Amino acid sequence: MTFRAGFASLVGRPNTGKSTLTNALVGTKVAITSSRPQTTRHAVRGILHRPDAQLVLVDTPGLHRPRTLLGERLNDVVRTTWAEVDVIGLCVPADAEVGAGDRYITTELAALGGRTPVLAVLTRTDLATREQVARQLLAVQRLAEEVGLDLAEIVPVSAVSGFQVGLLADLLVARLPAGRALYPDGELTDEPAEVLVAELVREAALEGVRDELPHSLAVTVEEMRRDDERDLVTVHATVHVERRSQKPIVLGAGGARLKAVGTAARRQIEALLGSRVYLDLHVSVLPDWQRDPRQLRRLGF
Repeated sequence: MTFRAGFASLVGRPNTGKSTLTNALVGTKVAITSSRPQTTRHAVRGILHRPDAQLVLVDTPGLHRPRTLLGERLNDVVRTTWAEVDVIGLCVPADAEVGAGDRYITTELAALGGRTPVLAVLTRTDLATREQVARQLLAVQRLAEEVGLDLAEIVPVSAVSGFQVGLLADLLVARLPAGRALYPDGELTDEPAEVLVAELVREAALEGVRDELPHSLAVTVEEMRRDDERDLVTVHATVHVERRSQKPIVLGAGGARLKAVGTAARRQIEALLGSRVYLDLHVSVLPDWQRDPRQLRRLGF
């Protein structure tokens, strides 16, 4: 049996289920999810271990027409990732019409000139009827033909129900090069613990303020200490907003909203770290951080 190992990138416009699919393929949560577009802000690597292969999945931000410096840098992350992977999965949701964003990304992939195989992945089929799925399969095929993109496969999946997730893994693995494993057995991501913790806090915060300020939130972990004797990890983290008027939105009346964010995030962090967690959260104002190069560097972009 030939062992294969390599990288696959899931790409698509914002909010097409890429992070949820990454988690389903890996079998555990390595990428945060939200119903809001542009939740993912950097390339997250999740690692699928099989007897015949090691598939490193790179979940990328949604490619979009940027309005801020942050948006430009997120697009740079996507394009850099394309140049480094062995196979690309183009994610198109089954429950939404093929639109300008899908055409934009498909055209960009066609410009690669066939150097990297591309599979079209029809996501969220659990939210669509059979007729919708059939129409979307034809629409994706027509779009690829119009822009000159040669698709290796088109596969409908559901990360929620597990429909054909295993088949998608097989199709991606088949296009990896033969070689030895790239990561130690059992390692599920190469993301530092501090980054994962910060992302889990941001996920919880997004759920609380999804309608008011979905893109204005960033989170940094200022300190993380483990006390093995007490089986306790102490985390000090800061939620950053762009304007003073946004701070009371995150805090809520009497700090109730931030407390709820902390409770939800702590449960996820404890599951991630396998230890009790004391989470200390604060809110800070970084004026127009999405457009400020200095602040973006500070926040890791």
